[in-house]
This record gives sequence, C-alpha cells and structure tokens, in this order.
Amino acid sequence: MSHVMNTYARLPVAFERGEGVWLYDDAGKRYLDALSGIAVSTLGHNHPRLVRAIAEQAAAVLHTSNLYRIPLQEKLADRLGAISGMDEVFFCNSGCEANEAAIKLARFYGHKRGVAQPTIIVMENAFHGRTLATLSATGNRKAQAGFEPLVSGFIRVPYRDIQAIRQVAEHNQDVVAVMLEMIQGEGGINLAEAGFQRELRELCDARGWLLICDEVQCGVGRTGKWFGWQHADVRPDVVTLAKGLGSGVPIGACLTSGAAAGLFGPGNHGSTFGGNPLACAAALTTLEVIEESGLMAQAEAVGETICSGLREALAGCEGVVEIRGRGLMIGVELDRPCGALVTKALENGLLINVTAERVVRLLPALVFTAADAQALVGALAPLIRDFLSQQGKGTA
Repeated sequence: MSHVMNTYARLPVAFERGEGVWLYDDAGKRYLDALSGIAVSTLGHNHPRLVRAIAEQAAAVLHTSNLYRIPLQEKLADRLGAISGMDEVFFCNSGCEANEAAIKLARFYGHKRGVAQPTIIVMENAFHGRTLATLSATGNRKAQAGFEPLVSGFIRVPYRDIQAIRQVAEHNQDVVAVMLEMIQGEGGINLAEAGFQRELRELCDARGWLLICDEVQCGVGRTGKWFGWQHADVRPDVVTLAKGLGSGVPIGACLTSGAAAGLFGPGNHGSTFGGNPLACAAALTTLEVIEESGLMAQAEAVGETICSGLREALAGCEGVVEIRGRGLMIGVELDRPCGALVTKALENGLLINVTAERVVRLLPALVFTAADAQALVGALAPLIRDFLSQQGKGTA
C-alpha cells in the first residue's frame, strides 16, 4: 500500500525515461506524448541543452535565498520584461502561486485607492489554481465543492461576455480588476476573440481596473507567440506564468506593468524557493531554445497541421462538435463525455487528456514536428471514430 495521498486518479503506467516527444514506461513500451505534462515539458524530454544547463547549475549552487541577490533571477526578469513589455517580475514556484500573487496585488491596488472591499471580476469555466483564493476565482463548482467557505471578493460573469462585465461596472463600485485566461485550458480550450480582448482593455482603462491575464497554460510560446494576449496586441497590467516556463523545473512568475508596477515593497509578498538559481537556469535555457530554434513558428505551423489533419480525418463523423485551438493548444469537443478515450489512447501508446468532460485536450511539446503531428492524427482520429461509433450519446 502506497503512502502517497490519494489526490489523483492515476493511470496504470509509470515512465522511466523520455526522448524528445516520446516517453518509455518501465516495461519499455513507447508513448507519443501529446500532453507534455499538461503544457509543462516545453522542450520535450531529455533536451540536451536543458539537461546540461540543469547539471551545470546543480554543480554550482541550487539555492541561496531571496534575502540575497540572485543574478540569474535578475537576468530572467530582464528577459521576461523584454519579450513581454512588462516592468517587474515576482518569482514563485507554480501557477496557483503566481495567480495568488496577482490576486493579492489587485487587492493591494484597491486598498491604496481607498476601496474597502476590493472585488475582482472572474469568468465562468475559469481555472486559476487550488489554493483557497485561486480556487475561489476558479469557475468550477466540482473543484470547489467541500472547501467552503470560499474567499469573498470575486464576481463571476460568462466568459467573453463584455456586456455582462459592463453591467457589473454599472452596479459595483468596488471592482478593481478583471482576471481571465485568454485561452481557457481546463475549461475546454476556449479562446477569447481579439475584439473582446480589445474592448476589455478599453473598459479597464476607462474604469481604472487592472487587467490580469492568466497565461499559466497558454504562455511561453505555446500559441505561436510568447503570450496569448499578443495575438490581439493587448497588453495586460498583470501576467501570470508557470507550467512551461521551466520545461519541467517548477517555476512561476507574476509580471506587472503600468498601474500594477511598483506596488509591492519588502514584506508585502515573498517566496522561499521562488526564482532560485536552478529554476532560473532552466527557464533561461527554455526561452533561449524557443527563440533560437524558431519553436514559436513551429508551434503555430504544427498546430495547424494537427487541427487540419483531425478535421479531415473526422469529417462527417457524427458526435464531433468542434476542433479548435491556437498553436499547440488544441481541443476536440465531442457531444458526449469522453473520459474513456484517455485509457484507450494509453493502451495504444498515446498520451492525451480529457477536460471539461467532453473535450480531448492536446498540449504537445513545442519540439513537436510535422511528422509527429501526422503520427498523432493517425493514432487519435481512429480512436475517436471508434469511440463515437460504440458509445451512445450522453454516455462515457
């Protein structure tokens, strides 16, 4: 009997090693990894430059403390500032910590403006994390159940509904920020249109609100640009990152600009491990390889190859609602729960995920090639067709 707490319904497989976009289990079976650790393994597995950077840093110093200067942290902050246009960076260890920092920052901003009960507008079907504050901001009742009382100070509106946000603005003077994912990952790969993003930016400017963009899943080049919001050329006041930033080494970041910059001072927020030398070495290497290897353009092209391939292979297949995405963040929505596809794919040497009950989620590493895309389509499309032909509508 394992002493590991039972917080995951784990699949019956254990991986011993990886190479590029492939993982190998303890029996030697090979799997095409179309999930990359849920958008984490940006450079795939066992990338030589990343392995070397981690080994060299481990041989030098793993951790000092944020009580002292960390030159690699400063270098990484400068690099993130250069690619984002943001002014400041706070480092932590995960996406929920980055979002927690953003929530605290928004409240701090509100209090400095004399708002006694700072309130943040959040979206239906959002996922921002599992700490009490980020869980409260999350639009998933199943994830929240059993953890009440939740943290107050959030108003929820339908995703991409600018009129609903305007209505809140007319009736609540305590709003200080809007928080959203430009692409909802856990919510089912839902994309915020460029027009909505621009209208939201204008509304936040007019109201003096902070625009907080959760880029934990879609950031770091996954969509074909460094950040999802860059597709609409709309810069937020706060951006949160994690997952793919360290290609598997835990690191998170909360970036600020404009009215959100310069708010926190010593003692307002902190992290013991955040931005330590090892994590920063991994993140810097990740950003360097993405840029030098042209992986953002590759993500865009390969993502289109996957989407077009799936549309062709599943054309006329009753039960397929929509195939959507941007870059290497892709969802195949079906008209029925499809969790059983995860196990079927595993049996066939393919790693996928199902989210929002009916959406097959694909998050391949940025090193995925056109040939890998064809292999993915060739493996996944027959599984979906077979599943839909055997399962009645509304069953899993």
